[in-house]
Amino acid sequence: MTKADFFELVEFKAKAASVFPCVLGSLYAWWHYRQLDVIALIGFFIAMLLFNMAVDANDNYQDYRRSDSDSFRKQTNIIGRRHLNPQLIWQMIISFILISGGIGIWLTVCCGWPVLLMGLFSFAVGYGYAGGPYPISRTPFGEFFSGFTMGFVIWLIAVWVNAQQLPIVPVFVASGLAQCATAALLLANNIADFDEDIVLKRHTIVYYLGRRRALIGLVGLYACGFALIVIAVGSKCLPWPCLLSLGAMIPVWRNTRAFAHEPVKTKTFKLIVKNLLVILISLTIGFAIGVIVA
Repeated sequence: MTKADFFELVEFKAKAASVFPCVLGSLYAWWHYRQLDVIALIGFFIAMLLFNMAVDANDNYQDYRRSDSDSFRKQTNIIGRRHLNPQLIWQMIISFILISGGIGIWLTVCCGWPVLLMGLFSFAVGYGYAGGPYPISRTPFGEFFSGFTMGFVIWLIAVWVNAQQLPIVPVFVASGLAQCATAALLLANNIADFDEDIVLKRHTIVYYLGRRRALIGLVGLYACGFALIVIAVGSKCLPWPCLLSLGAMIPVWRNTRAFAHEPVKTKTFKLIVKNLLVILISLTIGFAIGVIVA
């Protein structure tokens, strides 16, 4: 397995969806409570990244294992297309989960039971996303669970491991843009995979809405996220420089319009990945400025 194969298998290009909420949660802990626990934060970051890679690798593994389409297995899925060893990939997934779980137990001992509860929820969503008899990725609820878990729960865990505070409602509001941008990424992925999902019998939300209404929903997610930034700043959940992230609306709209015109995975999905990066980077920069000037 080459480095490029590994990155595609674990969908490394989409890891911003989990990495930036961890950073943003840490900035939140410092801005509100002036507390950081660097050792616990590093442990959480490693566990979170390993588990996220395991979930995405398992998604590709389960698609390969469950598919009845020979052309999908050999020409589309990374495992068949690159002639990767499924058994080796499964062993890698299990090892990532075990290491992540071990770090999670250590964090529970160091930081208390909320880490255990939030970690168990994340593990359950991660397993249920591609595993079990009814994987979440094959249902209309994938966007909600991905946005909620990566955009909100990761942010909240980062606040807890740094400051041992659990401001659920303020963090939910503050992380609204991250949640919406993450959900938009998955929705766009399902829009681009619509024909393929029918073959794989994945009844995602696009299956029920249709491609046109799903594209309207994609725009709506971005609009909701940017509106939540204004609410978060107005309610002092976030510092005012976070309003700088509103500048991302211009490239986000341009990229989304191009994707809607031709929603093809190999051609325009990268524009939605860019949207996620632009949104999260601008929000992180704004938050960092807010921490400095506070």
